[in-house]
Amino acid sequence: MSALGTTTPAEATMTDGDARRALKADLARFNCRVHQPDDPPLFTREPTSDMQNVHWRWTDLEPLLERVGAAIAIGSGGQRRTLRLANPGLAFGTTHTFWGSIQYILPGEVAAAHRHTANAFRFILHGTGCSTTVDGECYEMNEGDLVLTPSMAWHDHVHRGSEPMIWLDVLDISLSRSLQATFFDPYDQGDMQPLDSVPERSYRAFGSGVMGSPRAPYRRGSNPLLAYPRQQAETALELACGLPADPCDDVILEYRNPVEGGPAMKTLGMKLQKIRAGFRGQPRRHTGSKLLCVLRGHGSTLVDGQRYDWAPGDFIAIKPWAWHAHLNASGEDALLFQVDDSPALQALGYYREELLSPHDGQAADEGMQ
Repeated sequence: MSALGTTTPAEATMTDGDARRALKADLARFNCRVHQPDDPPLFTREPTSDMQNVHWRWTDLEPLLERVGAAIAIGSGGQRRTLRLANPGLAFGTTHTFWGSIQYILPGEVAAAHRHTANAFRFILHGTGCSTTVDGECYEMNEGDLVLTPSMAWHDHVHRGSEPMIWLDVLDISLSRSLQATFFDPYDQGDMQPLDSVPERSYRAFGSGVMGSPRAPYRRGSNPLLAYPRQQAETALELACGLPADPCDDVILEYRNPVEGGPAMKTLGMKLQKIRAGFRGQPRRHTGSKLLCVLRGHGSTLVDGQRYDWAPGDFIAIKPWAWHAHLNASGEDALLFQVDDSPALQALGYYREELLSPHDGQAADEGMQ
């Protein structure tokens, strides 16, 4: 019987419930147990998640960032000034595998060097004049650029511009914490690390994406490229507009490892997406979570029957196995950046995706009206 005195589904199908309860205390003495009638199911027919679908609006975030920028200092030991996109369904993180934060750095500031197990990247949202150094390689960061910080790479940021800079920070810290593989080291030789003799070494060797230095060293299984400039990415996306539209995402490209062809990071997938005016996407669901960042334009995303109307600067977190579809009913194209954990799930063999047929998706389609 449950705490409310009614029979739970597990109790209704479990014919040996009394025997299991009788064993419970004796087994516990030896740190053992058997499944009990009131235990939650170990296996479910479909994925279930405590994560919630969340929409953060830029109209709410911008004044919060200004308050954070005025009140919070960048501290010693590699501290950062970030506004975390906290998921109300989770004790930690934006999703169950990664944490998205908005970093706010002021002119003249240095975000001191440190390193950690978690893979990280920065996608620049606003401003110019800041540079980042990753294991000795230094890159300017401008709006629309993507810069990677692989696991255990030393990294620091220096802002020499005149206005605050804002970027999206994403780390797979939720995943590394759940695996109990978290390490962190502050840099003990000052706030900034020394520069390599060739400060853009990996980009010079591999940055074209179609050509690469045959003798440039890189660690097999990892991505040697650290920077993906905006112009190069958006030019590639424009070329992809000539391809047949993706039924769910319209025009979408993934940032890739230029040497081995896989995703740019082993645990995080990064994609640039254009949703053209008039596009109505096919509903789908998949294992793994994602975070959408609206760069330009307006549109809507329907997630498990709830409609989120988005505008530039907005973020939307979508939980695992949630039906979702995109719509652009405006008169202008929209540009989105998205991050998901599909590389980790695919590597483990856990990735699965389902699409609704146009007929089956009629109810979802009507919900987008």
